[in-house]
Amino acid sequence: MSDKIRTFDTGATRSGGDKPDYSGYLSPFALQRYGAYMLKHQVQADGSLRSSSNWKLGIPLDSFKESLVRHTIDFWAAYEAGSLGEAEELACAILFNVQGFLHEQFMNSLETS
Repeated sequence: MSDKIRTFDTGATRSGGDKPDYSGYLSPFALQRYGAYMLKHQVQADGSLRSSSNWKLGIPLDSFKESLVRHTIDFWAAYEAGSLGEAEELACAILFNVQGFLHEQFMNSLETS
């Protein structure tokens, strides 16, 4: 916990300093686009709808890695070809795999600590 205290003009105080600024690190527009991508991909091949948190049930790291590499190469090819709409969709797939990898790594670290 930070021992820094912020004092406002009103006299109110808050601890602060060593906290991530998520609103600065993230883009609401990128997250909205990612949410639309994820909603689209909740529909499975058989037409049924999977839970939005289905991926948190556990996917092997190798699966995330293989998909990440494949989508990254496809992104690169789409970008180079000027297919920016396709590249945008693939950027969402890349984000999914990066997030999934980091999530699994975190969950694995909890199990080993």
